[in-house]
Amino acid sequence: MSYTLEGSSGSWEVVIGLEVHAQVISQSKLFSGAATAFGAEPNTQVSFVDAAFPGMLPVINEACVAQAVRTGLGLEAHINLVSRFDRKNYFYADLPSGYQISQYEHPIVGAGTIEIELSNGATKKIGVTRLHLEQDAGKSLHDQNATKSYIDLNRAGVALMEIVSEPDLRSPEEAGAYLRKLRTVLRYLGTCDGNMEEGSMRADVNVSVRKHGEPFRTRCEVKNVNSIRFVQQAVEAEAKRQIALYEDGGTVLQETRLYDPSRGETRSMRSKEDAHDYRYFPDPDLLPLVLDEDWVESLRAELPELPDAKRARLSRDYGIPFYDAGVLVAEQVIADFYEAVAKGRDGKLAANWMIGDFFAGLNRTGHGIEDSPVSAAALGKLLDLMADSTINGKIAKEVLEVMMDTGEDPAAIIDARGLRQVTDTGAIDAAVDTVLAANPDKLAEYRGGKEKLFGFFVGQVMKVMAGKGNPALVNEAVRKKL
Repeated sequence: MSYTLEGSSGSWEVVIGLEVHAQVISQSKLFSGAATAFGAEPNTQVSFVDAAFPGMLPVINEACVAQAVRTGLGLEAHINLVSRFDRKNYFYADLPSGYQISQYEHPIVGAGTIEIELSNGATKKIGVTRLHLEQDAGKSLHDQNATKSYIDLNRAGVALMEIVSEPDLRSPEEAGAYLRKLRTVLRYLGTCDGNMEEGSMRADVNVSVRKHGEPFRTRCEVKNVNSIRFVQQAVEAEAKRQIALYEDGGTVLQETRLYDPSRGETRSMRSKEDAHDYRYFPDPDLLPLVLDEDWVESLRAELPELPDAKRARLSRDYGIPFYDAGVLVAEQVIADFYEAVAKGRDGKLAANWMIGDFFAGLNRTGHGIEDSPVSAAALGKLLDLMADSTINGKIAKEVLEVMMDTGEDPAAIIDARGLRQVTDTGAIDAAVDTVLAANPDKLAEYRGGKEKLFGFFVGQVMKVMAGKGNPALVNEAVRKKL
């Protein structure tokens, strides 16, 4: 079902394109040897090149180039063996040189695709127009002094990949799915950590609206949105603003806007610049970037198994539903954890426990999987203790809760608390006799044809046995006695 917004003149289609700025994982910046660690004291990671001192020349960082190529390969995109750096001229206080070294007409990566999955299970391929390398600007600090703004140049010169989508997205949900999938791919590749809170992944959101079947109308760009939730909210807010403007007889001007999440609205920042306003020209200090095809192929050969391929393999090899496999491959660390648990065990059972009780336990205790109190080996051991009838599923849930709180070994918890499952048929028969003797009226109803009471008797026996009875043996004993 397509997403539309209703106005007084009928329904409108929303057209969305995303420009994602992804910070390259590298030890040093794109054109200098300065460090890139997040959270350093202001202006402690700045070289003369970053500060644009006269006479300083940029030197390309091969590691950043390799990261861009890996990303292009991961997006199934065309790698341009010859690309070029240009100067994009604009003037901000946190851009010391007065220009940004970027790529304009000749990017390092051309067209590619990302396949997204929506909540109704449908999939859709979103085109990627290009990926180009560029350097980041510094940061203006407006909250350090009542009358002055300060400049931190630590981020100046950090390598960014700008990944530009085609205007193929048609709803906030699709925009969110695209960003989540792109972030997952980047993390699998190890080319960007995707941490939007730290600014290492930011999105410029291009939004326009049109009547169905019309050509594209004027778009507005909502700049520097730093969370997936805010991107989705910004799409809807901007689309509604444009619809209201058109229906009031107005005109949408091409401009750059900002999203204010506290008000749930966008506001004008500046008129949108065109390419000629930036006076692009080839950077005279940098030769064209020429890549060796064998080098590109060597990077391709080293690519990890990516999310879509891993999802298909997990579903096939472990016999788990495709949806569950999708949940498990959302992060590389989760997929690795699952495979460690599932290896040599029932893959479906392992998936059910991870997605259900294990994830719930992490949420309850405020842990991520990276610092989980329960290791993959420990969770696997818990499943083994169920498989060999040491405990049943109900007790296993209790044991996992204790493991989450204490990090203890499951067998030690079971022994210390006397939780071993009762498989003694004599003890189970005695419990069944006790329950039947205590409920003569229910017994009469059952034997009179009310067979649904079977579950009542099983539940009462398990209650008498403090949940430790072997469920299969309890069911068998109850059926026999009845």
